[in-house]
Amino acid sequence: MIKNIVSKFIEKKQLIQPDDKVLVALSGGADSVALLHILISLNYKCEAAHCNFKLREKESDRDEEFVRQLCKSLNIPLHVIHFDTIEYAAEKKISIEMAARELRYEWFANVKQECGAAVIAIAHHQDDSVETILLNLIRGTGINGLLGIRPLNGDIVRPLLGISRNEIIQYLEEEKIDYITDSTNLSDAYTRNKIRLKIIPEMQKINPSVRYSILSTADHLQDTALIYNAWVTEAKKRVLTKDGIRIENLLKEASPKTLLFDILYPLGFNSTQLDDIFQSFAGQPGKQFISSTGHRVVKDRTILLIDNTSDANANTPPFELQMEKMPYSSSFVIPRDKDTACFDADKITQPLTTRKWKHGDSFVPFGMKSRKLLSNYMTDRKFSLIAKENQWVLCSGDDIVWLIGERTDNRFRVDDDTKEVLVIHILPI
Repeated sequence: MIKNIVSKFIEKKQLIQPDDKVLVALSGGADSVALLHILISLNYKCEAAHCNFKLREKESDRDEEFVRQLCKSLNIPLHVIHFDTIEYAAEKKISIEMAARELRYEWFANVKQECGAAVIAIAHHQDDSVETILLNLIRGTGINGLLGIRPLNGDIVRPLLGISRNEIIQYLEEEKIDYITDSTNLSDAYTRNKIRLKIIPEMQKINPSVRYSILSTADHLQDTALIYNAWVTEAKKRVLTKDGIRIENLLKEASPKTLLFDILYPLGFNSTQLDDIFQSFAGQPGKQFISSTGHRVVKDRTILLIDNTSDANANTPPFELQMEKMPYSSSFVIPRDKDTACFDADKITQPLTTRKWKHGDSFVPFGMKSRKLLSNYMTDRKFSLIAKENQWVLCSGDDIVWLIGERTDNRFRVDDDTKEVLVIHILPI
């Protein structure tokens, strides 16, 4: 019975084609073991991938050994990797759960390419989708967060979303197939487990069919989401610039707060922050908001600037400079694009260095005779707050010769006495 449900679900959702090789994410738990057995029984060519996150000491090694023996008995190729998940989470300043998610999906993608698989099969089922909806609702979400887990997301497929956890266990017992239980699934230390072990049972006291009701609501929202997402896509084109959100255009939209949510929520801003950001439109420029993922929003004069705080703190420029010298003649034409600068090579002291500008810096803007503070120059040129933070300068000794990508220093210009020209191009990394 369960095989037919999965087969029809795969066919209906067009998850896997008959000749596709499938890479199965295999933890050793009931759901992933059932997925592997079902796909094999449906004649799909499978390989398995197992992550040892080193989070449960001997139990993690037990899981790995179980998976190795299972794949050996099924004659299935197995790929295994060990992760130092705790160290990765500390480096990235993210939760253990998020660290494990990032590590495994990046590795799955690499293994898929190496083994020539068409898709990566993940063993999420109906109950996982219900828990995801409730988790998103508790944390705060938009309409897309209420749709549950998608059966198809790029090359990620979830063939078991049409069946419940109980049906999976029943199938394994009927087929006398062994699996292992992750002890953390029985603990309410994790938010998702609290939902599974405490919240849903309480909801079932009110409505025994609450799982079905939640999934049914998610299905009804699918068409609504299609209309909503089409509007968001078009609205984003009207309000977004390369720097951020044009405030005036946003406020002209039918539902500006909703659109603001859809743009900023995926960047880690919570509902309270989004309310504060919206209120900041009426205030003075300069107010900043930092999200849980390190993204930053700065209220400027007419634009809500968006960047990543790591960009502002970067010590390495996001570009390379290509330099070449050439003889100067009257036929030489100085390029007018801001990604190229030309200097009298004899006026330059090597080596040239790059750095972020700092307060007190000054230069002689091209075409002028007197010095000007960089801070005043950028204010006059209406640089945004983020653009100021991310501005780099090119130095010859202690002198700034180029406000990179903006304007050169007049003292180093090419003139009638120039014999050799130094041409510098900005190359993006």
